[in-house]
Amino acid sequence: QVQLVESGGGLVQAGDSLRLSCAASGRTFSRYTMAWFRQAPGKEREFAASFWSGGSTVYADSVKGRFTISRDNTKNTVFLQMNSLKPEDTAVYYCAAARGSAGYYVYQYDYWGQGTQVTVSS
Repeated sequence: QVQLVESGGGLVQAGDSLRLSCAASGRTFSRYTMAWFRQAPGKEREFAASFWSGGSTVYADSVKGRFTISRDNTKNTVFLQMNSLKPEDTAVYYCAAARGSAGYYVYQYDYWGQGTQVTVSS
C-alpha cells in the first residue's frame, strides 16, 4: 500500500509560479511511475505530467514548456514546478502512482493522493 500526500497549492496570479510536492510512503518508491493529474470544476480528471521509474518524463501539451516534473527517490517525493501559470490551470492537482509503466489514463494508476487546490487569478 502506498499513501500519497500532496502539498504546495494555493492562490496565485497569472504569470506566477508554484511548486507542488507529493510525499509517498513505502520502500519501493523508485519503482513506481509517478504522475500529476488535475481536475477543474465540472471537468474530468486529466493528465498533466509523469515521471517513469526509468527516468523518462511525459507532459500534456497544455503544460509542456511551463511545468516540470521531478522526483527525489531518496526522499520518496515527486514535485511539479509550475511556471507561467494561467487561469485555465486552476484545478485540484492530484499525485498518482502506478506499480508499473503507465501513461495518460486515470485507470492506469493504482494510488492517489487527496489533492491540492491551485487557483490562478487573472
